[in-house]
Amino acid sequence: MKTIQEVVESTIRKTPFIEEALHEKLINVSSLARIILPEVSKALKKDVKVGAVMMAINRLSPASELRIRKNIKKLALDLGDVIVRSDLCDFTFKNTPSLLREIAKILTQCAENSDYFLTVSQGIFETNIVTSKNLRPFVEEIFEKEFLINSVLELASITIKLPRGNLDQSGIYYFILKQLAWADIPLQEIISTTNEMTIVVKEHDINQTFAILMDMKLK
Repeated sequence: MKTIQEVVESTIRKTPFIEEALHEKLINVSSLARIILPEVSKALKKDVKVGAVMMAINRLSPASELRIRKNIKKLALDLGDVIVRSDLCDFTFKNTPSLLREIAKILTQCAENSDYFLTVSQGIFETNIVTSKNLRPFVEEIFEKEFLINSVLELASITIKLPRGNLDQSGIYYFILKQLAWADIPLQEIISTTNEMTIVVKEHDINQTFAILMDMKLK
C-alpha cells in the first residue's frame, strides 16, 4: 500500500516545472497541497487532510534533483559554438516507397553548393526536411508528386555544439528546452546528432532564443 509521502512525491515529480519552482521557494506549499489534494486522495482511495499533504511536500528531498541540476549547469557552461541560420523552410512529407529516391535527388542538389542548409529526419510515418530558402524551388519540384503533410516558411535555426559527456548526463536537453518553454517560445523542429543540437524556431523568435542560450553559457 502506498503512503501519502510516496503519492505526493510521484505527483510532484510528474511536473518538473513545479518541482523546480518548489525548490526555489517560488510556490506556496499550502496552495500546492490544496491543488494536488484530490489526486492524492484518489490514488490512496481515502480522504487525506491538507496538513498531511503539506508535511509530505516539506519532506521532499531535493538532494538528487539538485545534484542533477548542478551537473547540467556545468555542462551548459561548456556549450560550444552557437551557429545561427535564417531564411529556412520546413516541409513534412508522408513516407512512401518513392520518397527515398526523391530525397537522394535533393541531397545531390545540396552537395553542389556549400551555401545550402539541409537536414532530413525520417520517422516511421513521415519525413521532415528543413532547408534554406534558396532550396525551396528544388524541393517543391522534386517532391511535387509526394504527399505534403505540412510546410512552414520564415524560420531560423540555432545549432549548439554540445560538450563531451552530454550522452552520460540525463536532463541536458531538458535543461536547454526548459529555458525556451519558460519564455513561451514554440519550437518548430528539434534536430540532433551525437554532439549537436539544432533548434528551429520562427524568425521573429530567433533573437530571444539566441539571447537565452547565450545567457546559459554566461551564468
